[in-house]
Amino acid sequence: MNSPAPSSPVLSLVGISKRFGPVVANEDVSISLAKGEVLALLGENGAGKTTLMNILFGHYMPDSGSVTVKDTCLTMGRPRDAINAGVGMVHQHFTLAPNLTVLENIMTGTEPLFALRARTGAARAKLATLCKRFGLAANPDARVSDLSVGEQQRVEILKALYNDAEILILDEPTAVLTRPEAEKLFQVLRTMAAQGLSIIFISHKLNEVMESADRVVVLRGGRVTAERATSATDKDELAALMVGRRVERPKRGDALRGPTVVEARGVDVTVKSIKVLQDIDFSLHRGEVLGIIGVSGNGQTVLAHLLSGLAHPGAGTLTVLGAPLGRATPSHLIAKGIGRIPEDRNTEGAVGDFTLWQNAVLERLGDSRFSRWGFVRSRPARAFCDKIIARFDVRGGTPDTATRNLSGGNMQKLIFGRNLLDGPAILIAAQPTRGLDEGAIAAVHSEILAARSKGCAVLLISEDLDETLALADRIQAIVKGRLSPPVASTGLDARRLGLMMAGEWDGLHAV
Repeated sequence: MNSPAPSSPVLSLVGISKRFGPVVANEDVSISLAKGEVLALLGENGAGKTTLMNILFGHYMPDSGSVTVKDTCLTMGRPRDAINAGVGMVHQHFTLAPNLTVLENIMTGTEPLFALRARTGAARAKLATLCKRFGLAANPDARVSDLSVGEQQRVEILKALYNDAEILILDEPTAVLTRPEAEKLFQVLRTMAAQGLSIIFISHKLNEVMESADRVVVLRGGRVTAERATSATDKDELAALMVGRRVERPKRGDALRGPTVVEARGVDVTVKSIKVLQDIDFSLHRGEVLGIIGVSGNGQTVLAHLLSGLAHPGAGTLTVLGAPLGRATPSHLIAKGIGRIPEDRNTEGAVGDFTLWQNAVLERLGDSRFSRWGFVRSRPARAFCDKIIARFDVRGGTPDTATRNLSGGNMQKLIFGRNLLDGPAILIAAQPTRGLDEGAIAAVHSEILAARSKGCAVLLISEDLDETLALADRIQAIVKGRLSPPVASTGLDARRLGLMMAGEWDGLHAV
């Protein structure tokens, strides 16, 4: 890691305050950043981190305060001024046009409006120079829709660098990356910092904060509550500073495994003429957590869809709660007591423009509590939402708040709560703690283990090996659409799981 340069800061935020109605997002926040420094911005979901960075980049107008970049005070609310001053931002949810090439995306917004032709030759040469300088490989002619998530993020970073960014902001940069992709990203960021770029990244992952940041600023309730050099702190202290108390994740006790509720034998699933799942076998029992691990893109998304009614078996047999699944619809499965936490909360989990109470019952409108004679019953729906907010600590609004105004982590807690509040028979949890802070992760783990103890059968699909080891009773790896034999989690470690994810299954003792 680099040591912050002992010079005047390249960036200063002074006295930033921002409210959204009655909700205080930022309160008198002051932060500075040195040239070549890597600063981590840490805090609970809804602590005001993303709001603060959106103010810095000009997306939001603060109620008070100022932003200075290299002795120039920025005009608030104008992203172009921030870009011209050398500030680049990579958002948690990418802003690329999937139908355009890498080069076209990078050039978007950089050409004069009335230019007779695009200067693609010069742009291509500049992009090649940036790729070489920072070790960011990118094919300028590749279509963005054909890129992996990690490659798309690389394009977002290159787009900021193409605009001559000297200060780079990354919002939850590893939220959707695999562990190898995250490690490569931080190698690149350290190279950038060594060459004089200044970096702020928002994260909930304490390992990457400790390994990659020079300094940490902690926000809680919209205020700066602590600032530490990473060399003078540890993960336990940072976790406590985030939530205001010591955080301990729950311990998994012995499972009281009950009867089988899901059984798959020789199941294939084909999507757009491609066989995504091949000859898979697994069983899921009441009172257990079955963990599915694998590198993103190996079929785990379709496996979750299969048990949610969003995909259907083309071959083999699949029995759920004693009946063949067939071509069951999502509403039918939800009515049978199957809850699902989708891996992408924004496209599959919630509708941003709907209110919290509407999203709370969105998948349950077949339930007579929430609809009758084709009409939604808003009063019991709001009451249901109030219970979710209270029990699962959903912060940032009331039942009538638009869901898009929540932080990503609080949106995840809303989705999680609507599935667990009624006590499902089966829970399909795909990346359930993605984007959550340490306190929220501990709470979600507690809820999953509590549901297990009440007899719920949990299918946990996660790329977090530590999480899988902590929660799962049995574990299977998914590689190229195939499942390994199930093995007991007791005695396994991250190294052995990594080998399973690489397809090394010889010698596994199925349980």
